[in-house]
Amino acid sequence: MASGEKMKLPCLFQPGILKEAFTALFKGSYTTKFPFVPHQPPEKFRGKPVPDKDWCVGCGACAEVCPSSAIEIIDHPETAKRKVVWKYDRCIFCGQCEANCITEKGVHLTSEFDLAVFDRKNLIEGIEMELVMCEECGTVVGTKKHLLWLVKKLGPLAYGNFPLILTAGGIKPSIQVKPFGTRSNLFSLLCPKCRRDAFLFDEYGKEVENTKV
Repeated sequence: MASGEKMKLPCLFQPGILKEAFTALFKGSYTTKFPFVPHQPPEKFRGKPVPDKDWCVGCGACAEVCPSSAIEIIDHPETAKRKVVWKYDRCIFCGQCEANCITEKGVHLTSEFDLAVFDRKNLIEGIEMELVMCEECGTVVGTKKHLLWLVKKLGPLAYGNFPLILTAGGIKPSIQVKPFGTRSNLFSLLCPKCRRDAFLFDEYGKEVENTKV
């Protein structure tokens, strides 16, 4: 110790330390006893995101904004089914899926955070829903739930979109659809590309594969 330097008291005798020691002795520890006792996270804790089967419309917005690619959209055109897959082993609990959900209720963050497992396959979950396909080329138009949600969201404006009317009514066109390139195709359930071609044919009366608009 240098000359003139005061000797420091032991840590236990520092101001306030002794008081804290006795407080902890009689009131118990400040830390939780996790993992022996379940830990209850504070309010607004960002934990495991869970999709809501009633409100999720399978639009894929959550998969687009997920920074860790923890959400995957898998389409099966042969069965007209779409599966939204959640890979929790990749999830970083950022909350982007909840913040960007178009229905605002399709996914919500929970307080669950302890996702330790021995097999990663146990961290994969998914929900399945029906797809709507283009009657001409077979391209995926969207999920039926998504189109029905749009009908409800648009209200009377939905009547300006024939595919939405067909989906909402659950009916098929009563007109016999002829080979593509006829006016009756306008009353079919088509993808945007085929609908554009049908409108151009109706307007100009000729094939429009290479037509530039």
